[in-house]
Amino acid sequence: MSAETASGFPFRLVATDLDGTLLRSDHTVSVRTRDALAAATAAGAAHIVVTGRSVRWTKHILDDLGYGGLAVCGQGSQLYHAGEHRLLTSVTLDRQQARLALSKIEAEVGRLAVAVSRDGVDGDVLFGPGYRLQGETTLPSTLVSGEDELWELPVNKLYLQHPGGMGDDALAEAARRTAGGLVSVVVSGEGIVEMLPLGLSKARGLSMAARRLGASAASTIAFGDMPNDIPMFAWAAHGVAMGGAHPELLAVADEVTASNDEDGIAVVLERLLGDGR
Repeated sequence: MSAETASGFPFRLVATDLDGTLLRSDHTVSVRTRDALAAATAAGAAHIVVTGRSVRWTKHILDDLGYGGLAVCGQGSQLYHAGEHRLLTSVTLDRQQARLALSKIEAEVGRLAVAVSRDGVDGDVLFGPGYRLQGETTLPSTLVSGEDELWELPVNKLYLQHPGGMGDDALAEAARRTAGGLVSVVVSGEGIVEMLPLGLSKARGLSMAARRLGASAASTIAFGDMPNDIPMFAWAAHGVAMGGAHPELLAVADEVTASNDEDGIAVVLERLLGDGR
């Protein structure tokens, strides 16, 4: 843990995942959690959102929160300035390499349903034949009739689904085994297995954002709930898993708090601020 801020709060950076972490099941942020984050900010820490969602699927949430700082989106592929509605950096997935990786995975597990997240602040999320949208059904997305359209423009990542019902962890493990030298693969939510540029992670995006904010890993506390948060926990000084988090994340967490529906972030921040309830 780093040296404390002037007010006694022990971290300079509070990194929070969105789904299953900052957001409750109804996709809102509680007043208690908002107040705790505001208190941490007033104590000298910066709050940064680190999410698997692309900017297109994140910006409306940040606007609703009145969030004007940096956000790491797309599993670390996009660094977004919410206050300026501007993309600062972006890493795209080599489409030729991605298609090769996909073919290797399909040779192992059979035909997959695929979706892509296109690059840019307003990059569309395109769903290929058979792909089923998970979670929020109101998110902007486009269904395409043929797979060739998925590859027409630069993309940040692919979403993979097994139409035969293969589990997320099993699909991700098979994808890493067969194509791990070409791409990175993460599980970021129920029914959400993602293919990313090789070596990309939330930790990479967070480290870039932290440098811009003058913070370091040693002064960062991170909150998350899924395996895609594991690199972020490895990078940060203190990793807090939400109640009900994925077993793989629980295994590496420094601490486990209450669930996202029980203000788990606030529980920890209030304790650190000396206002524990």
